[in-house]
Amino acid sequence: MLLRIGHLSTFYHTAMLLMADKSLCAGIDAEIDWKLFGTGPAIVNAFEKKEIDLAYIGLPPAIIGIERGVPIVCIAGGHIEGTVVCGRRLYRGYPEIERLSDILKQFSGRTIGVPGKGSIHDVILQQSIRNAGLEQSVSVTNFAWADMVLEAIIRDEVAAAFGTPALAVSIKHYAGGIILYPPSLLWPNNPSYGILVDRTFLRENTSLIEQFLRSHEAATAHIRNLPDKAAGAIATHIGFIDASFVRETFDVSPKYCSQLTDAYIASTMDFVKILHSLGYIRRIIGVDDIFDRSLMSRVHPEPEHYSSGIVAA
Repeated sequence: MLLRIGHLSTFYHTAMLLMADKSLCAGIDAEIDWKLFGTGPAIVNAFEKKEIDLAYIGLPPAIIGIERGVPIVCIAGGHIEGTVVCGRRLYRGYPEIERLSDILKQFSGRTIGVPGKGSIHDVILQQSIRNAGLEQSVSVTNFAWADMVLEAIIRDEVAAAFGTPALAVSIKHYAGGIILYPPSLLWPNNPSYGILVDRTFLRENTSLIEQFLRSHEAATAHIRNLPDKAAGAIATHIGFIDASFVRETFDVSPKYCSQLTDAYIASTMDFVKILHSLGYIRRIIGVDDIFDRSLMSRVHPEPEHYSSGIVAA
């Protein structure tokens, strides 16, 4: 049996840990074919072409795909509050400036960089600009890869960025930047990523998918409870970053769990309304169009772990 899994280069997703520590996959009765993609929309396209069976993806691009008829469903969470606002030190951020709208006003006449159009980071940025009434004065540039956002900050082509915790740490280390607004305040409980699966594959391979979800939850527990060990394994697997960089990224946004909580789902449904208002989807879709909690009710019957964070260094 072959299980084709799409993933991003985001190293705090459990995909990287499962690839790095194969013992965590011991209970999966299949060979895993890991497939790397640059963006969530690219993963949705791969689902549509039947090139993958399961994937790690942010919920907004998944919602866009579901609305247009791609037969996928979210069966697990993984991480929440994974979007960070960051920029160079010449700009002021929280807590010196308390309101996000006032922070964003510093970028009137400037450009903010963000990963691909329709990504969770893009949607949060677009809504934040709208909430601040800055649609006419702040420009947005979308980039295919997060690394390109970092390069644009370094070259001063963009003044700030909305992106992953890893991007924020990269901007700190390589561009002398800072976090301008923390992920916990930006959009509480936002679904950083979920586990999506092809509906037909799920129906025909329920036991296999449950096995994968148990490994996925074990990996989130590994990050929460053994973050230094997890960071070391991920850094060794990737090969060009060190463990301290990975651990710092964990600490920027430390809420890991596989559970689909009521708050996770409610936040996702807020995204549905915003995606519709932005014209990214044509109609409002419902909870059952997006989520199937049946497997998680067996895999994770205990309370959620997002709020517990990760153990201190």
